[in-house]
Amino acid sequence: MTLPRTARTTPADRPTSLLSSAYRSATVGALTLVALAAFESLAVATVMPVVTADLDGRSLYAVAFSATLAAGVVGMVAAGAAADRWGLARPALTAISLFGLGLVVAGLAPSMEVLVVGRFLQGLGAGSISVCLYVLVGLAYAPVDRPRILGAFAGAWVLPGIVGPFVAGVVADTVGWRWVFLGVLLLEVPAAAFLVPTLRRVAREHGANPQPDAAARADEEAGPALPTGGVGTSRPGVRLLLAVGVAAAVVLLNLASSLAYLPRAAVALGAVALALVALRPLLPDGTLRGAPGIPAIIAYRAAVAGAYFTAEAYLPFLLQARYDAPPWLAGLVLTVACVSWASGAWLQGHGPRVEDRAALLLGGGLALVGVLVELGVALVEPHAAWAGTFVGVGWLATAGGLGFAYPRITSAVLDRTPRAHHGTASSAVTIADSVGAAVCVAIGGLVFTTLGTSDSRWPFVGVMALAAAVAGLSVVLARRT
Repeated sequence: MTLPRTARTTPADRPTSLLSSAYRSATVGALTLVALAAFESLAVATVMPVVTADLDGRSLYAVAFSATLAAGVVGMVAAGAAADRWGLARPALTAISLFGLGLVVAGLAPSMEVLVVGRFLQGLGAGSISVCLYVLVGLAYAPVDRPRILGAFAGAWVLPGIVGPFVAGVVADTVGWRWVFLGVLLLEVPAAAFLVPTLRRVAREHGANPQPDAAARADEEAGPALPTGGVGTSRPGVRLLLAVGVAAAVVLLNLASSLAYLPRAAVALGAVALALVALRPLLPDGTLRGAPGIPAIIAYRAAVAGAYFTAEAYLPFLLQARYDAPPWLAGLVLTVACVSWASGAWLQGHGPRVEDRAALLLGGGLALVGVLVELGVALVEPHAAWAGTFVGVGWLATAGGLGFAYPRITSAVLDRTPRAHHGTASSAVTIADSVGAAVCVAIGGLVFTTLGTSDSRWPFVGVMALAAAVAGLSVVLARRT
């Protein structure tokens, strides 16, 4: 993948309201889609035990999640390439349709196997939607307004994060789990309708293949700054094949923890090798070694996603297994973190403007501090009251820091990339996020099962140490941006 350099765009002196006539339909449609995807992600985790019991599919419980994640990587690559080649409208509407089709298939599934197919389609659509929304930001919003709309994307997770699991549980208990899927579909249609005017406007203004501005074209003539890491990776077919390889590696890593020690190690090493080989051509050259500039920014995204989601996956488990905390208390930690994340995102969009490097250093630094607090709790095992307090404060800091940094990651990449390459740039950011989280969570699972069971502190210590190491890596990468 090639991401040429571009001259820095001079922002307008005055930001425009995200609900002004120029942005209103795009803002409402995009934020609704983000909120629906957030609700679906959190709701499915709540109702999946009920679903697997009803469909007699306990053996496919993990696959129902890994299929979505793996398909998301493929969708991200496909949407990025399609947006660069054909413009935004076609891949955006296709992505929304795929997500909706997945909701229908899952909601009407007569068996667990069919539900997994529906979850795969949801992942394919959701991964594509995430890339398309980033491209929309690059094409429809002025540079000065991008950090605020990207921050609003993070804020759109707040309400689903607070009420999503509870609402999903109530729906499953009253009208049935199928309406957790079908109900989202009813709201997706009007959200897509809000986006149509903006998609038409973008097509008129930028054509089928958006071209970079004059400064970017002049810079491109000097030669690409970030050559592809592999041969032929500009071809959509090759990129899709590589994405399938990454997805297969993610699935293998998720399955490895169920194997005996020697096969587990062999499968894990093979999966990591496959992921690295397939991932390298999909990202700007130098990303895997954190080369300065865009490669370091994208590698930073993978690192902070890996650290955050690895620790988050085990925090409720830590509180319940080691301190007998009730589920509502463990969930409260995640709810507070969701609010903290949104607050950080709002602050970076509305507070004093700081340089990109400073924002990323702040996010990575707070993530490291927060995860180290969780590591200390796992290692020392203080009294239950203190443990809950420390875990909450630590995760508050981590979520707030990353909420501040996350929108700036995408904004920084788009600002440094010509419009003609916003699709592949956005695809690289989302691929790094998804693969970084998936690989680190899977490795965390391997660490946990290798060090013992929840009856011991050491599996939790191992997982938090892994998350802390990855968070520390993000600080190093932030200094190279």
